[in-house]
Amino acid sequence: MTVSSLAPDRFPDMPAIAGLGLATAASGLKYTGRDDMLLMHCDKGSSIAAVFTKSDTAAAPVQWSRDALASGHPPAAILVNAGNANAFTGSAGTATVTASATGMAQRIGCTPQAVLLASTGVIGEPLDSRVLEATFDGLVADIGQNNSDENGSDNASDNASNDASNNGGDNWSAAAAAIMTTDTFPKGASTTCMIGDTTVTLSGIAKGAGMIAPDMATMLGFIATDAALPAPALTQLLRTATERSFNAITVDSDTSTNDSVFLVATGAAGNHAPTSADDSILDEFVAALDRVMQDLACQIVRDGEGASKFITIDVTGATDDAAARKIALSIANSPLVKTAIAGEDANWGRIVMAVGKAGLGVDQSRVGIAIGGITVAADGMRVEGYDETPVAAHMAGQDVAIAVQIGDGAGTSRVWTCDLTHGYVDINADYRS
Repeated sequence: MTVSSLAPDRFPDMPAIAGLGLATAASGLKYTGRDDMLLMHCDKGSSIAAVFTKSDTAAAPVQWSRDALASGHPPAAILVNAGNANAFTGSAGTATVTASATGMAQRIGCTPQAVLLASTGVIGEPLDSRVLEATFDGLVADIGQNNSDENGSDNASDNASNDASNNGGDNWSAAAAAIMTTDTFPKGASTTCMIGDTTVTLSGIAKGAGMIAPDMATMLGFIATDAALPAPALTQLLRTATERSFNAITVDSDTSTNDSVFLVATGAAGNHAPTSADDSILDEFVAALDRVMQDLACQIVRDGEGASKFITIDVTGATDDAAARKIALSIANSPLVKTAIAGEDANWGRIVMAVGKAGLGVDQSRVGIAIGGITVAADGMRVEGYDETPVAAHMAGQDVAIAVQIGDGAGTSRVWTCDLTHGYVDINADYRS
């Protein structure tokens, strides 16, 4: 597989998160010669928040995880498989997620509802839980291995249940690779910040390249921190950050059945606990979470199926942020805009079209458009003396910036997308073969 021309130079250096263990394995379910299973195990006392797809055809693992979090059982692990979405699989899909959660729970010593699940891959294909379960002993043993070295214990499941804090560092790269499907490169991001006088670390991975459109988060994402954060605050922090990251990207306007983003807080850093998500002590953490999640979201766009251009769209002057977001997505999801950019054609009239089709009653006499910082239209018409040469030069690059001014309202929005090329058609025409 050819790596996207928009990919980062390398996978980032990502430190282990104290209180979190990572392990990968190969089930052979769809792929050969690579891992396709991931287990994330967290220490007792950890909190996990998640947001899920709003699709009416949400997959069985999404339904399981949603219900498991609502049950109130203290979370212990997240189990992920690639290659089969276990979506639109009826009662058989329900039986598979139940068996998978139960099998893992028996090995790490928790209730099934403490095991959250995520899957990615082909929709509508039955998933045999026995294929997954054949990897469970190895996954648990791998997580327990480092703890066994320190604690002198031979019982991997006990070690996994008691302490996951020593496994992580180099495993982030393996974890990111294990969850890939049509991705051409593994995606990771990490940073640190302060909560009060305590340094905390945030690290995350994500997968996604196609079937990407904002309606929660159209992909899988896993972010972890050693910060101590109560579950209600963690949930609010994740939802807010998702709106500014995974809900602000689109590749092809299609929302997946399996979208899930998880945020794990192990509490190992021992910081002063905030009173709520709005506590000022979390100001740096909020900014750090945005950095990690936006980095991951933009990497997904840069790996958009067949993509050759990374596009940033800014809309300002709308009546409110929701109106600005609708206009920005109308531009980002327009096949005509995306193909023009793929062809490096400075046909800004297609942007005008996309603004109008949003149907928000925009006063066109107040609309302005800039491409690459070069104003091409203002006050509802092309600027006098417009020269397409510098605009075309900007569009010849890999990063394309579009800015649209709607009026003088306070509403703003930024979304990220990619161009639409023949490569997208080639990938999706042969996806199951």
